[in-house]
Amino acid sequence: MAKILKEYPSVTLSGEDLDGEMDFGRIFGRFAPVHIEVGSGRGTFLVNQAGAHPELNLLGIEWARRYWRYAVDRVGRRRLSNVRLIRADAAVLISDNVADDSVDCFHIYFPDPWPKRRHHKRRFFNDSNMTQLLRCLKSGGSIRLATDHAEYFERIQAAISARGDILERVDFLPTAGADTGEWVGTNFERKYLRQQRPIYALAVRKI
Repeated sequence: MAKILKEYPSVTLSGEDLDGEMDFGRIFGRFAPVHIEVGSGRGTFLVNQAGAHPELNLLGIEWARRYWRYAVDRVGRRRLSNVRLIRADAAVLISDNVADDSVDCFHIYFPDPWPKRRHHKRRFFNDSNMTQLLRCLKSGGSIRLATDHAEYFERIQAAISARGDILERVDFLPTAGADTGEWVGTNFERKYLRQQRPIYALAVRKI
């Protein structure tokens, strides 16, 4: 029997809720450090992190409707008041609706690697999106990422190294939901670990 997913309007944002730059104080009903997850999937990271860190405001961006609905249901059932979810193209949303110097951390875990060369242009990590992430990050803010794809990770490292004037490497500490041997404890990470794939993780801070 398929799980019945409930809708929780207090958890979700839509395009109609956005009027130019996002006002996080209004969206969350308070002022607190803002963390954004690009590609929140079924919400595993958001649920664990929000429960462990009620002092944070967490926004999850997910394009796939079935995953977005599942995440909304999980967050709503747990009555996590510090999480909001929006179904959107993350690159467009960040470019068009996230203000300069407004984000404390971007979390990007297991983004689609689009392994075929002709599809590389679809990857989230590119020069344009990197510029937007840096624009939105506060001074001292961070980008945290993990992937199982070695070639994609090499390209990400190269893109970050090219911005050494504004970014510095810092330790990647496991997130709230990570078990022993895990970095973030997401469904994808656990699947890949069962398949004995290596996981690559990296964290950088805006100088």
